[in-house]
Amino acid sequence: MDKQQNHHHHQLSLVKNSRQRCNEWYMFDSSIVSSSWIFRDVKSDITIEVNGGTYALHKFPLVSRSGRIRKLVAEHRDTDISRVELLNLPGGAETFELAAKFCYGINFEITSSNVAQLCCASDYLEMIEEFSKDNLSSRAEEYLESIVCKNLEMCVEVLQQCEILLPLADELKIVGRCIDAIASKACAEQIASSFSRLEYSSSGRLHMNRQAKCEGDWWIEDLSVIRIDLYQRVMTAMKCRGVRPESIGASLVNYAQKELTKKSSLWNPSGQTKVDFLSTEHERLVVETIVSLLPVEKLAVPLSFLFGLLRSAVMLDCSIACRLDLERRIGSQLDIATLDDLLIPSFRHAGDTLFDVDTVQRILVNFSQQDDSEDDMDDASVFESESPHSPSQSSLFKVSKLVDNYLAEIAPDANLKLPKFMAIAETLPTHARTVHDGLYRAIDIYLKAHQGLPDADKKKLCKLIDFQKLSQEAGAHAAQNERLPLQSIVQVLYFEQLRLRNALCCSYPDDDHKPVHHQSWRASSGALSAAMSPKDNYASLRRENRELKLELARMRMRLNDLEKEHVCMKRDMTKSSSRKFMSSFSKKISKLSLFGHSSSRGSSSPSRQSYRTDSKVIERTCASTD
Repeated sequence: MDKQQNHHHHQLSLVKNSRQRCNEWYMFDSSIVSSSWIFRDVKSDITIEVNGGTYALHKFPLVSRSGRIRKLVAEHRDTDISRVELLNLPGGAETFELAAKFCYGINFEITSSNVAQLCCASDYLEMIEEFSKDNLSSRAEEYLESIVCKNLEMCVEVLQQCEILLPLADELKIVGRCIDAIASKACAEQIASSFSRLEYSSSGRLHMNRQAKCEGDWWIEDLSVIRIDLYQRVMTAMKCRGVRPESIGASLVNYAQKELTKKSSLWNPSGQTKVDFLSTEHERLVVETIVSLLPVEKLAVPLSFLFGLLRSAVMLDCSIACRLDLERRIGSQLDIATLDDLLIPSFRHAGDTLFDVDTVQRILVNFSQQDDSEDDMDDASVFESESPHSPSQSSLFKVSKLVDNYLAEIAPDANLKLPKFMAIAETLPTHARTVHDGLYRAIDIYLKAHQGLPDADKKKLCKLIDFQKLSQEAGAHAAQNERLPLQSIVQVLYFEQLRLRNALCCSYPDDDHKPVHHQSWRASSGALSAAMSPKDNYASLRRENRELKLELARMRMRLNDLEKEHVCMKRDMTKSSSRKFMSSFSKKISKLSLFGHSSSRGSSSPSRQSYRTDSKVIERTCASTD
């Protein structure tokens, strides 16, 4: 930066030293509306009007430099024209004063703040080489090429001046040359910065030091002052020149924050925003332009920035293409989103939901489609890895938890209709949730907030829950939840009973008498496992293993209680006869049949028969609910 500034100051000093000194000039008297110049002893013979300003000048110096004024004077030679009006002169009266000074040979300085106006004014006045050597047009063009286009900050300043000179500045290629110079300079700075970060490792290999701060993006702050249409052209040129996507993204974030956070708290999701402050064409144009400039690479811009753009697009009613593009980009990296990101306020009408549920649903659809496409491409890699936490699978787990938390957050909304709630819950594939505790919690909150829901809708809603995937605590809560339909409660009790029977079976590995429904339940579980991917099956088996260990611990506690009873029974032996003791012991053994065990293979005690009857009744009830 210091070298560039020194070089720039050196070039300016050369320009100042090369300026020529001319004769003394004076301002015209106060009877004229605006200031003007005359020689000391020569009376003016022509009056020029520019944007309301009037200048008393002389024909000779003007016609000797300006082809336009020469033609106007020649056309009215017979009438001896003494007054000329220049309509729509680029740069206005201030620029005309500089052009008049040049015609009179009066010294002035060409700078980056007036070179664009001088180029346009010289074209308008036809101050070209055809009428005079080293005319204003060639002098301004020389300064633009040799000084401005070699300095990025000066190019930015010229672009700012060109905002009021379009389309003439574009026709004269002033804008295009400055944009190309900015893109080339930024690319060169980035390459130089990359080379400065190269270093040799201990093994002698050349590598990039990523911990070193990148100094090649200092131009980001400078570009934030350009108008949005010119900024768009600069970013497009930078992309064509190969500027890094991360640098493009950083510039977009900086520009958007300056343009869209001046009047609102748009980028703070927890802040209160007002539509009145943002409902202007300028903000809408800024959002749509920035979205069109976003790099295609993931993580080129922060995900929170994409959500901020989406909120502004919703508030400003941006084009459908703009919103769909943002939803697609967000869906491709939804696994790193947070709950606050998804809570997009709704700004339609008073009877609508508190949050924009439709937008979130479309984002989830984009995520599911993207995940399916990635799974199709990565089928080979899925089976090569033994770990259940591949990127695509782990992203599904993260998004399923995020969706369940989002459902719990929007469930209390009285305006949230059941089809919308179910649509979001059903967006993810069935194997995305390994545990249904979060989904059960969200559905329970919805049932509590919508107590007038018909029984048929309650049944339809509860079918989303796989009660086999509830944890022990959630299952215990669901078994006593009066808001659930009766069929759902029966299913919970049935699966809890199967869980206890299988846990007890595992506690007696040498026993040949397995529970009646153990094998059938395992078979159905195996069918479900076959329908799932190998990684989902592995995760499900690990979850079942943890649950069985918990049940095994509970059964050990029960066995300890039985051992205590056995000690008490031994004490009774000393007080009663052996016949009474055997009858008491047979009663204790008969209690064990409640857990699916008997003392002999051919036993058919009344308690065992009654239990089988109860199991059949429960199975019929579960089958009817399915």
